[in-house]
Amino acid sequence: MNIQTDKTGLSAVAAVDIRRILQMIPHRYPMLMVDRVVNMELDRSAVGIKNVSINEPFFQGHFPSEPVMPGVLIVEAMAQTAAVLVVATFGAKSEGKLVYFMSIDGARFRQPVTPGDRLELHVEKIQSRSNVWKFAGKAMVDGKLAAEATFAAMIRDR
Repeated sequence: MNIQTDKTGLSAVAAVDIRRILQMIPHRYPMLMVDRVVNMELDRSAVGIKNVSINEPFFQGHFPSEPVMPGVLIVEAMAQTAAVLVVATFGAKSEGKLVYFMSIDGARFRQPVTPGDRLELHVEKIQSRSNVWKFAGKAMVDGKLAAEATFAAMIRDR
């Protein structure tokens, strides 16, 4: 991870690839929902990428004749992007910890996400106290809002 600090003291991470994501969070196939984090301001915000492929296992049943990514998995992708941000903020001591949802509020699904879409997962920290973090998330496809939610999660040891 390449960390840079600007004039205001904010630290930014240019990009986190899939190999590094696999070190940072415990999710694995078929539940790993973020392929890359392309922009991150530590302790503040991140943008993750999920390349949606017809090969995703959920498309077999949702829906075979008209595949649509389940909304709950879009929220999960936002949460995993937030988990990468939390781990990057805390450093190596937090790698591999488990992240549990505590709440999901105001979830709205604005347009279907389908195979071939590049889902941009924008997450911004609202607050954090100890091991509980709250985020606002937006999922975008081609610059258009596909989904949004506010969610809280607890970070715990395995």
